[in-house]
Amino acid sequence: MDDGFQLIQRNFMDKYYQEFDDTEENKLIYTPIFNEYICLVEKYIEEKLLDRMPRFSMSTFISSLQQHKDEIAGDIFDMLLTFTDFLAFKEMFLDYRAEKEGRALDLSGGLVVTPLSKSSVSPSQNNLCR
Repeated sequence: MDDGFQLIQRNFMDKYYQEFDDTEENKLIYTPIFNEYICLVEKYIEEKLLDRMPRFSMSTFISSLQQHKDEIAGDIFDMLLTFTDFLAFKEMFLDYRAEKEGRALDLSGGLVVTPLSKSSVSPSQNNLCR
């Protein structure tokens, strides 16, 4: 998704992330937040598609998706489904909250880059973008 969508999504999560707790039981407040998110995503997708196809209809699109779901590439269909999957939605908020509160798992400290051998790259190959 483009930067505009990511900004909308981040602003939405900033607004509600403190409502989400990492427990099996779901709070009642999750339902209206989830419904608002679905509307936000649908509106954004619809606006972008209307920019490209002036006679676009979201209801026709959804109906067509359901009728032809076996013909759509799996990763594209999965991405579209995650926008309406509550568990993926909740996990997104829990990850965002952990990040905001400094509890996100940072694996960057464990990454080490080691050359395979000292002479595997000649000095002239180091400047590939000349």
